[in-house]
Amino acid sequence: MAKKIAIGADHGGYDLKEKIIKLLKRSGHRVEDVGTYSPESSDYPVFGFDAAKKVSTGKADRGIVICKSGIGMSIIANKLPGVRAALCHTEEDAVSSRKHNDANVLVLSATKTGARRAERLTKLWLGTRALSGRHARRVDQIKKLEKKVFKKL
Repeated sequence: MAKKIAIGADHGGYDLKEKIIKLLKRSGHRVEDVGTYSPESSDYPVFGFDAAKKVSTGKADRGIVICKSGIGMSIIANKLPGVRAALCHTEEDAVSSRKHNDANVLVLSATKTGARRAERLTKLWLGTRALSGRHARRVDQIKKLEKKVFKKL
């Protein structure tokens, strides 16, 4: 099923982002590219926040964010309410992040994940459904805790 996907990267993830955008469009997804739009030096928090905000506010079904290590993007994306960003290096990571955690933002490392693997991870991640039962219960616990935290702000 086609989804609207927000995607963002800093300069370190720019080339991989461009490849993933092509894959997403070929697969029939609607893509909102929030930048960066060149390999010139840029700051990951800006683009990670913009992509994750689209998911947080319901303007995108899912998000994908990319930087060199993936760590910075994971940190910024997970600052937004309702975002469950998962840094995935392996096929198992991609599948379990969806099945067990209902991750709605995929984080990729441009230096640790080649283009072919990143495309495979993206396809698996997009094609995997979240499980019910104990996994859904745990995601619901995260959502409830999140509501408490953001109510206090």
